[in-house]
Amino acid sequence: MCGRREYSVNDALRIIMSLAFYPRGGSAQVVRYLAKALGERGNRVTVCSGSLGAPGDGSHASTFFGNIDLRSLDFTEAAECFEQGRDPMAVPVPIHPSFEDRPGAPDRVFASIDEGDYARQLAAWLKLLEPVGRPDIHHVHHLTHVNDAVHALDDAPVVVHLHGTELKMLAAIREGAPASWNHAEAWERRLIAAAQRADRLVAVSPRDRTLAVDLLGVDGSSIDMVPNGVDSSRFSVRPTPPGERFARWRRWLVEEPQGWDESGVPGSISYTDDDLRHGFINGAGREPPPILLYVGRFLGFKRVPLLVRAYAEARASLGPDPPPLVIWGGHPGEWEGEHPHEVAESLDVRGVFFAGWRGHHDLALALNSADVLVAPSVDEPFGQVYLEAMACGLPVIATNSGGPPSFVNTDPARPTGWLVTPDSQDELAAAIVEAVGSPPESKQRGRRGRAVIERDFDWRQIAERFERIYRDAIAARSG
Repeated sequence: MCGRREYSVNDALRIIMSLAFYPRGGSAQVVRYLAKALGERGNRVTVCSGSLGAPGDGSHASTFFGNIDLRSLDFTEAAECFEQGRDPMAVPVPIHPSFEDRPGAPDRVFASIDEGDYARQLAAWLKLLEPVGRPDIHHVHHLTHVNDAVHALDDAPVVVHLHGTELKMLAAIREGAPASWNHAEAWERRLIAAAQRADRLVAVSPRDRTLAVDLLGVDGSSIDMVPNGVDSSRFSVRPTPPGERFARWRRWLVEEPQGWDESGVPGSISYTDDDLRHGFINGAGREPPPILLYVGRFLGFKRVPLLVRAYAEARASLGPDPPPLVIWGGHPGEWEGEHPHEVAESLDVRGVFFAGWRGHHDLALALNSADVLVAPSVDEPFGQVYLEAMACGLPVIATNSGGPPSFVNTDPARPTGWLVTPDSQDELAAAIVEAVGSPPESKQRGRRGRAVIERDFDWRQIAERFERIYRDAIAARSG
């Protein structure tokens, strides 16, 4: 065990922020922006994370986190083992498990990982963390094997940040795990124990706070509710002329295609200039159509196939020049259930464009080149991209479930988007028609959304809240 150092509440904090996964989802974005904001407040932050691929790849930790002080575990060898038909969990640096159960994926669901594989995960993280030294506070994102590594290493206070996906897995275990989850009980005990020994827990939405109390057996008073934030300078309202908007979409869809079909190969879906003219340019003398944008992974709860079907239903009511639907995201080769491109093909619906997985710089440009964000996730743990869209002045269409109701339409007299019933294709189609058919109202809702972001969700404000949580946890230990 490392020795305890004397600590003053006036000191800058030494923070180790850990994430078990390579960068690909919303929690990685939270780590990146929060670490940066905490550093700008004078704290010393080291990020410990997984990594995959070569420099320049979006999943490569140093590329993703930029100038942040970083220590990483390279999962590339494990991923290559999987491609060769060998076990990616049996190498010295095994690939991380997942909270989602996706057959044929190298990152198997946690609940199927046995004691030997768990021991290798723990050993790899202990080897990564030990040279970093003892911090004033550990900030661990998610409940995973990393929590056990931190606990074994030193006695510094620990804040555990629940992003919701771990709660989804624990809820599935409680409801009756499938037979293939043959180590579900061990992982349930392990994650609950990690939560119960944490100094503080952080939930990202009121719904997740309630779930945490129920699933983890913790006192609600030990859970702080802190939403994710937005880099409101990167994600901001930037009026873009129609010609520039079209040029961006042409670059992403025609010149540099990254959309992918069931092959999982980026660029396996591409478009021609004729495709874009039919989708993004109206008839002579009419304004270009508004653009609907989905952003996210192709996981089951995201309901991307439902969105494609609702869009197909809505097109009949959207006049002679219906708006295109751009589907932005989907980590290459990763999807659950129906592949949304196959759904679009089977319906023979025109106007659906797949842009593929791209970086945050391009995302900010894309949001400023679109008019409405539509993402019908059911029980979305939080929903970072809704905030990013609102920061860019877009109204959002979401479901009345999970995180979005905690920041969308919170003032009924001043709506910032549309909330529809989960899994209601008809309501989703009707919301699309209303959003597209009422440009003044859509723009007004978008302006209100930007005001909400500026008031409540800037990362600088969120970082200050976390500092208070850290200092309270440290003070409670020393007291």
